[in-house]
Amino acid sequence: MDKLADFLKYSNLFFYYKNLFSKKQKIYLELYFEEDYSFSEIAEEYGVTRQAVFDNIKRGMKQLDDYENKLNIYKRDMELKDKLQELRSGLSREKLERIIAELGFDEE
Repeated sequence: MDKLADFLKYSNLFFYYKNLFSKKQKIYLELYFEEDYSFSEIAEEYGVTRQAVFDNIKRGMKQLDDYENKLNIYKRDMELKDKLQELRSGLSREKLERIIAELGFDEE
């Protein structure tokens, strides 16, 4: 898997599981995934080594995998999205579009 695909995967998982992290780890992960900070920029901001930031984020990514493997929230949401999109051909378009929008899956 390439770096961009990994980054997107973990960014999405972090969106779902961010509140399960400690304050410090959550801050590092937010800066990395949401604010596009580099390891060096985070290290400079918090007066730690680049290696410490790298280790912390790597550990966070492992935790994200563990959370998703146990809880499957992201996977279930993606399955729900797929099923709702599949239903587009079988329900009234207006009702289905409303449901999709209410669930936050509107792609338009």
